[in-house]
Amino acid sequence: MRKLILIAIGITTFICSCSQPKSKEIAKVNKADEIVERPNILVILCDDLGYSDVGFNGAKDIKTPALDKLAKDGTIFSSAYVAHPFCGPSRTSLMTGRYSHKIGAQFNLPPNSETIGKGIDLNETFISKVLQDSGYETGVVGKWHLGSTPQYHPNNRGFDDFYGFLGGGHKYFPEEYLTTYEKQKKEGVKVIFEYLVPLEHNGEEVRDTEYLTDALSHEAIRFVKDASKKEKPFFLYLSYNAPHVPLEAKKEDLEKFAAIKDKKRRSYAAMVYAVDRGVSEIEEALKATGQFDNTLIVFLSDNGGKTTQGATNYPLSKGKGSTQEGGYRVPMFFHWPNKVPAGKRFDHPVSALDFYPTFAGLANAKIPEGKKLDGKDIWSDFLTGKNAHKDENIYVLRHREGYTDVGARYNQWKALKVDQKPWQLFNIDEDLSEKNDLSRSHPEILKELVLKTEEWSKTHIQPKWFHDEKTGIEWRQDSMPHFDKTFSLIP
Repeated sequence: MRKLILIAIGITTFICSCSQPKSKEIAKVNKADEIVERPNILVILCDDLGYSDVGFNGAKDIKTPALDKLAKDGTIFSSAYVAHPFCGPSRTSLMTGRYSHKIGAQFNLPPNSETIGKGIDLNETFISKVLQDSGYETGVVGKWHLGSTPQYHPNNRGFDDFYGFLGGGHKYFPEEYLTTYEKQKKEGVKVIFEYLVPLEHNGEEVRDTEYLTDALSHEAIRFVKDASKKEKPFFLYLSYNAPHVPLEAKKEDLEKFAAIKDKKRRSYAAMVYAVDRGVSEIEEALKATGQFDNTLIVFLSDNGGKTTQGATNYPLSKGKGSTQEGGYRVPMFFHWPNKVPAGKRFDHPVSALDFYPTFAGLANAKIPEGKKLDGKDIWSDFLTGKNAHKDENIYVLRHREGYTDVGARYNQWKALKVDQKPWQLFNIDEDLSEKNDLSRSHPEILKELVLKTEEWSKTHIQPKWFHDEKTGIEWRQDSMPHFDKTFSLIP
């Protein structure tokens, strides 16, 4: 059993928000005179996991037996997109149901974001709050990256329980990071790098002794077991740090992948395997507590894999940070016994933006009046095999130094703008790798897509922060975003 030492850090806002007594609620609602049991919802989000780095999406050298079994018994989404090719904005969209560009969150929060005191707009109601208000027990385990000061803390954004870290990443071995943390603290370092700080549980520091991925898995199990004792469904957002850098894996996991010669790939594979092991243990906890059959499990990555750090996205082009398919098309499956079709693939495009209204619909939860959403409830279309986004655009946009990359998918067509090159057009159903530019063959289709995307860009606002000071200075000096140049079809 792990040894935990809790140290209060004096954030009374967190304690107050977490210590209020919660009334028990029956996990059933009356809908059209029919008793409908609301599902538990478990979202398992990996960080920088490559499209082809799980067995159910073709991995040969990485073993993911637990994930593969759940995927096989559920439905695999071959065309699942997140709303941004980077961590923070992608997670923002998942929680708010909005494109991050529309609320000024199109850049990652900088490391140690508590120093700038910013986070996701408090006027945006998170899906966690919607579910909490509808009677769900809500929890988040792992990476947050949506604001580190009290008002942006998970406990104040609709989560009853938070265990993890507030920044954009973390080291994995506590015996290493805690030693460095204590040394720097003793030396009087004012701002200690967020990857080194202790984990926390509802505003209290936790000195965990386990490898990070294992610790997060076991805290998810703790939440599942606690939730089973309450007469209401749960929403758990399990936000793994793996396989995000630093590439740090357990010795026994590395030994399982000794055949992989590339050092980065071997460490990366071992880190993915640790996630799979944790998912297996969580599945067992769900079964042991009688909750497995009424739990919707959603598994995906926050963006594409980072190919310079051991990931692969085959057959997609590029990876993390790109508006090509490898940057934001991710591995994903749904699993829910007797509700989600088993042994199926769903090839129509879906977006993580759809989670917000879809989860609210399944929970019979009330979305706040006036709440703007960029996704849609896909559940009925999903069950009947229909394209919920037929004749609708799915966008991605990433700002670079002095210019902007863009992708816009409309049915089988995708318009692409990268590296300040002319706009390109692909039939993405037939050309996943984006190799055959059809812009000259179908100029009117490309023109229409670019015009629609330009209209979408007019809904954006200026960034409220930048991932580093240099980017902010350059943005202002260059009078970004220069959308007039971005959406010009003249080379």
